[in-house]
Amino acid sequence: MINIVIPLMVAFFVTLVIGPFIISFLGKLKMEQTERDDGARDHLKKAGTPTMGGIMILISLLLGSIYYAFQYPRIIPVLILTFGFGVIGFMDDYLKVVKKHPDGLKSLQKMIMQIIVTAGFAVYLTLADSLHFSLHILVPFSGGNRIDIGWLAYVVMFIAVIGTVNGTNFTDGLDGLASSVTLVVAVFFTVVSFVVTHNQFVWITVRPTMHWVNWGVYPLTAAMIGALLGFLIFNCYPAKIFMGDTGSLALGGFVIGTAYVMEMPLFVIIVGFIYVVEVLSVIIQVAYFKLTGGKRVFKRTPIHHHFELDSKDLTCSVLIQFPKKGWSETRIVTVFATITILLCLIAFVGVW
Repeated sequence: MINIVIPLMVAFFVTLVIGPFIISFLGKLKMEQTERDDGARDHLKKAGTPTMGGIMILISLLLGSIYYAFQYPRIIPVLILTFGFGVIGFMDDYLKVVKKHPDGLKSLQKMIMQIIVTAGFAVYLTLADSLHFSLHILVPFSGGNRIDIGWLAYVVMFIAVIGTVNGTNFTDGLDGLASSVTLVVAVFFTVVSFVVTHNQFVWITVRPTMHWVNWGVYPLTAAMIGALLGFLIFNCYPAKIFMGDTGSLALGGFVIGTAYVMEMPLFVIIVGFIYVVEVLSVIIQVAYFKLTGGKRVFKRTPIHHHFELDSKDLTCSVLIQFPKKGWSETRIVTVFATITILLCLIAFVGVW
């Protein structure tokens, strides 16, 4: 338990200490959020709030977990993926808030960079002898059975990694939303990693034919819990700082990276249901808009904005009109985090 408590507390207090300095520093550099004028009116007052706060999360995560990286070798590829996507997010934020490029990195540039980072992650998993990594994928609610789809697993990996990272990015749109949802997911992976790693004898004895792998990444996931708890103090409504793409892309890399080193990518569909819904809402909206020449399914996407807007904010007809009166940011965050908690409890049962 000490290897959970220490990294969690270190990351938490590091965030608390560096938070005010980073917020002040980013504010002086004019690293400030800009808001669209076609969304909820309450969002206009967010303009000028410092962004790129994901730097706080990354620093705290690194300081809280780096000591354990060689004792728990599966931490290393997760850090590679987390920081790799964090760098992409930082470049995107930098272009937006410093160079004043409205869209940041071009879509093709961002996709190429995401493919390169994912390829580096896949290569490391395959070549690092200390990881004993396999392409087997644990199937939820199957009694511990795994599937092996051979080289196609790499194709699935690229789709899963890039999809999860962008889903987390879409989830970052309200004060504390991405932080809260990912915090719950980090708790799930911490509990599963700790329980399985410290019950390996029982695991092997009860199911002698089951493929067993060292899932010991809980110092890293615990550090992420601490980093996000600290960040939420500054990021909860009304936010004093936003994580920006620096944080949201890094969180996506953390979630899917952890899932893969634990051979649990299918579980991301369950515990990361909010990420999935956010991505699907955007895909459905764009496709329907193009097919119908301007009509929409939702009031606005990603879907958390649909729940936020009410009739006075609408500029066009939509298929799905609920809720008639927009929800507050805190209500949306609470509902989405609660859904994630319930799904994580269900997923925990599905591990065995």
